[in-house]
Amino acid sequence: MLNALEVFTTVIVGVMVGVEFSVAFFVNPILGGLPGDNGLRGRIHGARLLGAVMPFWYIGSLVLSAVWAVAGRRHDGAGLVVSAAALLIISVVMSILLLVPINNRVKTWTADGLPADWEQQMNHWDRFHYVRVAVIVAAFALLVTALA
Repeated sequence: MLNALEVFTTVIVGVMVGVEFSVAFFVNPILGGLPGDNGLRGRIHGARLLGAVMPFWYIGSLVLSAVWAVAGRRHDGAGLVVSAAALLIISVVMSILLLVPINNRVKTWTADGLPADWEQQMNHWDRFHYVRVAVIVAAFALLVTALA
């Protein structure tokens, strides 16, 4: 049962990392290169879509990692799993304090009613997101190492 939990948790966190990495390094740069306000429209839609899904994914990944840490506390790699869970806590706190407030504003934007500092807000979100991606990549690496 513990093996199934370990594999399931690693896959869930890994796919989340893949999505967030893709957003940071592929999707947003592609959207930024689109003509006119098409890229901004894509980011607004992405804020709505991913903003609805990602909280469950982040919390779910954290819960799964915590359950693995407790269930596997006497096994090799337990410290790695605890460290990964701590990094996932940091990613959730970062999300709540830094990224979600910007995302909540972006979700309300329309192409006709943009704030004057919309580009600055997007740049702030991107920078915070790069840091969050680094944190969750590290958490994933720790989980994979613990699994191995």
